[in-house]
Amino acid sequence: MVGIYGTCSLSSLPFLLNLLLFFTSTCPSVIVSSPEDSSAIISRFQQYLQINTAQPNPDYSEAADFIISQSKTSGLESQILEFVKGKPVIILKWPGTNPELPSILLNSHTDVVPAEHHKWTHRPFDAHINQAGDIYARGSQDMKCVGMQYLEAIRQLKNSGFQPTRTLYLSFVPDEEIGGHDGAEKFAGSEEFKKMNVGIVLDEGLASTNENYRVFYAERCPWWLVIKATGAPGHGSKLYDNSAMENLLKSIESVRRFRAAQFDMVKTGLKAEGEVISVNMVFLKAGTPSPTGFVMNLQPSEAEAGFDIRVPPIADEKSLEKRIEEEWAPSSRNMTFEFKQKGSTLNKFGKPLLTATDDSNPWWTILEGAVKKANGKLGKPEVFPAATDARYFRHRGFPAIGFSPMANTPILLHDHNEFLNQAEYLKGIEIYESIIKGYTSYTEHTGNVVSKDEL
Repeated sequence: MVGIYGTCSLSSLPFLLNLLLFFTSTCPSVIVSSPEDSSAIISRFQQYLQINTAQPNPDYSEAADFIISQSKTSGLESQILEFVKGKPVIILKWPGTNPELPSILLNSHTDVVPAEHHKWTHRPFDAHINQAGDIYARGSQDMKCVGMQYLEAIRQLKNSGFQPTRTLYLSFVPDEEIGGHDGAEKFAGSEEFKKMNVGIVLDEGLASTNENYRVFYAERCPWWLVIKATGAPGHGSKLYDNSAMENLLKSIESVRRFRAAQFDMVKTGLKAEGEVISVNMVFLKAGTPSPTGFVMNLQPSEAEAGFDIRVPPIADEKSLEKRIEEEWAPSSRNMTFEFKQKGSTLNKFGKPLLTATDDSNPWWTILEGAVKKANGKLGKPEVFPAATDARYFRHRGFPAIGFSPMANTPILLHDHNEFLNQAEYLKGIEIYESIIKGYTSYTEHTGNVVSKDEL
């Protein structure tokens, strides 16, 4: 065999093994990781992924049992809140030595979106690992990885003897994938949350296709819009003015032009995806049904289209509302509209739903330093292109940062064959160890001032 100092014989092996044991037992800074250590960590991740929490019928009970069992092995306090029966909010607590300081909240959601099983290479709830180390499972990126990384990072810190100064909370909430109304929204407005004295919230982010981790200081608000056109029914051969279909098509074309203009700014690099207003038509409903399909010689008296609009906090809401009223659904063309959901880009204090990403916000500075200390790199702070549970905490004036440590990874949330490489997953645990250590050790800021001033 070839050693550090050259060639040695097999007879030297006992001496070398004894030397290695001496150094690893007397030098705390020397850490030898066995394959079993990593395999146990990956196995626990697989167990969580194998619990089918897909909407619309997530197995929240089994997920809660698993999370509570994991918390017990790490000596964390646990509590289950049910603001809605059958939808548990799981709270884990690691008490700090100074409970008067604002606490840290690490949030994740337990539900995942459905999967079309026949379109996956590996079944979405098997958590199969291929030869490249990729773990295929629904939720591997969105966002069971993060929930387990929190727990594994705490396990590692506890084993090292670390004791937090600030109290650390973990929340595992339901229903994020269907709006979070019975989960994070109710939790953020509860008396239980107020008692936690939270100073900063970490929530989910997105995978990055390069070496820089993506980080999000805001997100676009969902406006789910339905436009309806009405008109006189008539024979399919007759040309009518202001028929329902004609008027709806005019609106669709107007929306398409607006969408193209916004998309052009992204394609030319003038703005990031999260900085523009996105509009996508998600359904079209019209026609008179027949036993074999639709009546072909009858013009319908009603037609509807649905649009998923995402509005960044830097957009002019009033201008968009005016555009919808005057251009997309004008009453002069026998059109009406309604919002199935309409989030606000402002918090309850009337300020934009933004978290500061400069020196005025110590939570941001600590995060930046902690990632760097763990040999990670942060990209430019972004506006999250979709919506997450973080908005419910920002709405109440709390700083919230979206972050999922997945670098060099294709973005596959809600996609077929969602996967996360096990090496990237293990690296993310190291990142969270550094973040948790930095956040819970910070003592200079003694009041919940950041959540108001930084906004």
